[in-house]
Amino acid sequence: MSWTGGRFGEVAECVLAPNANLMTLDGTNTWVLRAPDGNRSVVVDPGPSIEAHLAAIEQAAGPVAAVLLTHHHADHSEAAREFAERVGCGVRALDPAYRLGSEGLGEGDVVAVGDLELHVVATPGHTADSLSFVVPSERAVLTGDTVLGRGTTVVAHPDGQLGAYLGSLDRLHRLAEAHQIDTIWPGHGPVIEDALGALDFYIAHRAERLAQVEAAVTTLGGDPAADDLPRRVVEIVYADVDPVLWGAAELSVRAQLAHLAGSGR
Repeated sequence: MSWTGGRFGEVAECVLAPNANLMTLDGTNTWVLRAPDGNRSVVVDPGPSIEAHLAAIEQAAGPVAAVLLTHHHADHSEAAREFAERVGCGVRALDPAYRLGSEGLGEGDVVAVGDLELHVVATPGHTADSLSFVVPSERAVLTGDTVLGRGTTVVAHPDGQLGAYLGSLDRLHRLAEAHQIDTIWPGHGPVIEDALGALDFYIAHRAERLAQVEAAVTTLGGDPAADDLPRRVVEIVYADVDPVLWGAAELSVRAQLAHLAGSGR
């Protein structure tokens, strides 16, 4: 069943960008958040610079208090400045290069617009600047690319780091165990109603992949620093994956090899 976005809970609407491909799944999820009786919205990840998409966001959002970015990748951030200038607000991001205005965004920040609150949680790993946004009133979390609605994400080495990513999954898992989050509103793919189950799967999948990479390195032998080792590992570990995706898989393998080297394995 295809994902088309829509309304979720009392505060959220997902406007799906028309940029579907193998990496973005059905397209980028742009999230428009507004308190039930609020008159201003928060827009998370305006996505690509496509006029029809920006018009759809503007129609869903009405007056906008702020644009927030989960991370800097272009499928999330490309239109951030353009859209913010269009609606007359700032862009808040962890990376100063992607901000518009004086306000940044980081761990522990609370973005409040009327009765709407978003609590910022640092979740590095997919990228160094990845953030997630917890919406306490909905027990929901916007994860950007840290957790996807289908499949698993890429740890984009060298910017992304596997150790940081595993720590971020553990942190989100603790929030789910404490029932501070029950639902995941991801950056791509459908909403996940069972946050704890999804995070259990992600953590187990990463452990399994890491073991597979370690076993492949042992099988291949040779110099662990060889330039061609990541691709040779991909050919073994990701043999069942469409070769079109092997470039992305190689980024994750490089992150896993760096993690293994850093942990002395």
